[in-house]
Amino acid sequence: MSTADMINPAEANFGLLVNYDWCTGCHSCEIACQMEHGMPVGQSGILIHDMGHWPIEGDTWQFGYLAAPTKMCDTCAERRGLGKVPTCVQHCQAQCLEFGPLDEMLKKADHEYQTVFTLAEK
Repeated sequence: MSTADMINPAEANFGLLVNYDWCTGCHSCEIACQMEHGMPVGQSGILIHDMGHWPIEGDTWQFGYLAAPTKMCDTCAERRGLGKVPTCVQHCQAQCLEFGPLDEMLKKADHEYQTVFTLAEK
């Protein structure tokens, strides 16, 4: 990613809070986004990345899933204009996604397995 592709933090006004303690990797956020925006298979405003499934030591394993927005994310501006949450948030089966004003999402991120992605409305 070049610096030209990165969001200028001064322009970011929304945050997507992801709680990785609860993400099961079900891909419902991806599919909901694809259906909402008519995207082909493999393209979405949010993607799930599989992290591991390998032994660390003894009976401890590395596994988990990382949900992350892509450049195709438009923050579901049309849905939000109707008073709805982004489709990925609505359809998250584990309820580990939250969307809102950036300052509110930053306050809610209170432990190490959470990430706030900064998003600018397109």
